[in-house]
This record gives sequence, structure tokens and C-alpha cells, in this order.
Amino acid sequence: MTSKRHVEIAGAGFAGLTAAAAFARQGWSVRVHERADELRTAGAGIYIYENGLRIFETLGVYDMLIRDAYPAYKREMRGDDNKVLLRISWENGGPGRVFSIVRQRCIDALAHAAREAGAEIVTTSEAVGVSPAGTLEIAGGVSHKADLVIVADGVNSKLRDSLGLIDKRRTLVDGAIRMLVERTGEERTSEEGRKYIEMWSGSRRILYTPCSDSQIYLAFTMLNDDAEATQLPINKDAWKRSFPQMENVIDRIGDQGHWDTFQYVRLKKWSKGRVAVIGDAAHALPPNIGQGGGCAMMNALSLATILSEHSDVEAGLAAWEQRERHITDHAQKISLWISIPTTWHPKMRAWAFTLAGHSKWIARQRNRTALHVPTGTT
Repeated sequence: MTSKRHVEIAGAGFAGLTAAAAFARQGWSVRVHERADELRTAGAGIYIYENGLRIFETLGVYDMLIRDAYPAYKREMRGDDNKVLLRISWENGGPGRVFSIVRQRCIDALAHAAREAGAEIVTTSEAVGVSPAGTLEIAGGVSHKADLVIVADGVNSKLRDSLGLIDKRRTLVDGAIRMLVERTGEERTSEEGRKYIEMWSGSRRILYTPCSDSQIYLAFTMLNDDAEATQLPINKDAWKRSFPQMENVIDRIGDQGHWDTFQYVRLKKWSKGRVAVIGDAAHALPPNIGQGGGCAMMNALSLATILSEHSDVEAGLAAWEQRERHITDHAQKISLWISIPTTWHPKMRAWAFTLAGHSKWIARQRNRTALHVPTGTT
């Protein structure tokens, strides 16, 4: 009898948990290591587009995911005068399904899928070293040998750095404070309260997104050197001066929120020996098209699908990257391209976004990743 192949995974985020569920469903034995004492995520809310929703369906947790999530209705981008620069509507179907979801709901659904498939998830277990020969070292002196090791421990991964795979890495000029606030009864029923709205004021931006019946996901983005805007707890007076139309929402904010700078990571290769790198550790990108989680999950699922077709792990890793990398490279390129107007004069930025809103070609480029059918989905 042929014994099961085994995979060790460092990191229990979107990438690591998707990989755990996918490999376990393919018949591998799976162990996931999470350094925290529980599975939790920062970032408050997230958009899950058509490509990501297909993955949750394939893993059998779609209904768990969208329970109390908020489907896209209309999305607007507004300039400094609060006038609409571009609008997308899903009233008649729109460009694929989109839900705004509390991030913790996504993590819980993926963890459920992994455990249901037979994966082991170990918390308070920090991966501190990795060998291309297929060994994962855990704090405390324990080493685990595997047919495959997956590095999925985030943008600041020291495991990835130890493999010498970095091609480019840079901190971008802007970042975000993200949080959830309570949704009022009026917001649940009004036209304005049902929309996804992106608002600009100078180099500051607010993303307002209902993500459940009771919660709104807010993202405040700013240049990293904007000391007033990066303050925590959030400087309500400063943000109300920039966005007076949001005063009622800003007043509901407590001391919650976490500030992160946006980063870009590109690797020379996504693997070395018997080690694969996925998620933000492999291809971090700014959140301008909402595909950080989508790309992480797509590459995790396709990795399990393609490696299960190869008896030779290293040959399978090469085939995986050759087949899958193009769509992630495209997502990174478009996300960076959309970042450029952040530092422009408001009038020039408004002109550029208005033009983009009328271009079918730009819409296709923006939606290409979201509408991609992930390898391994049904």
C-alpha cells in the first residue's frame, strides 16, 4: 500500500488554511502551525469576489461564509467634492458575484473546511526555520520532515527570506487603518447606507462598506508621512475635517483600529526544493482590486490540485508556478497601477478615475483576476 504524502504548513491565514483543506481533500496528511494562541485575523472586513467564492464552494463552506455577509449592490468612487467619479452596479447581475464579509468569518470557514477534511491545526506553534529538503523547524527544537513544506506566514516571513527567493520588496507610500463599526437602522434601509463607497479628500481616502446586517467595514487610507491621519486611536477631528459627510459614522468609532503600510513582494520563484511559498509571503500587493486574499486562496488550491497529479514534488512545483503565476502577476501589476494616482493633485486624479470608469478595456483588466476560474474549482 502506498503511504499518504505529508505536508507541513507554516501559517493559518487565508493561504495556509486553504492549502490545508485542499491537500487534505486530496488525501494528503496535513499539519498547520499557527504561532498565535488562536486563529484570528486583523483587517476587519474583506471583499470576496467570484474567484474566491468559487473556492469556498469547492471546499464546501460557501453557505457558512455568506451567512450574514453583504452582497454587492452598488459601488461608487467619489472625488474631493463628494461627486461620483465612477459607478458599478450589481442590480442586474454585475461583473460576477461580490460579498463584503467580516474577515474572521472567512478564517473560521476555512478552518472548518480544513478540519472537516482531516487536517491538524496546531496553535502556539511558531515555525522558525525551513529546509529545501522538506523540513520545518518549530520553536522549542522540534523538526518535522515532510514531502512538502508550505510557507504561508505573511508579508514579513523570515522563512521566505531564509530561502533567498526575494526579487523585489518595497513598502509603498500609503497604508490603512481598518475597523468595524455598528450599522444603524437607517443605514440598513437607506439607499446610501447599502452602497460600497470609496471617498477621496486630498491624499486621504475612506472606504465605507456594509459587511453584515449589523456592521460596517471602514478603511481609512493615507500617505505614511501623514502623521495626523495615521494616529491611533483615530484622530476623529482630522478625518471629519477631510470628510464632513462622514461625521455621523466617524463619531461611532471607539479606540479600535490597526494601521498597516501597504507592501509589494515579488519572488524570483515561488518554490525552492520541496518548499512552496504562497500568500502575502510570495506576492503581497496593495488592496486596490481586492485580490490579496483571492490570489492567496487560488494559489493554495491550485498547488494542492497540481501537486496531487505529480509523483515528483519538485516537478509538480515547477508545473504549478508555470501554470498559475501569470494571473497573480497581472493582479499585482494592476494593483500597483491603480496606486499611482494616490499622490496626484485631486483634479488630475478625478480626471483619471473618471476616464477609467468609461473604459471597457480598463474594466476588463481590473476584473480579470476576479473573474478567473481557479484551478481545482468545480
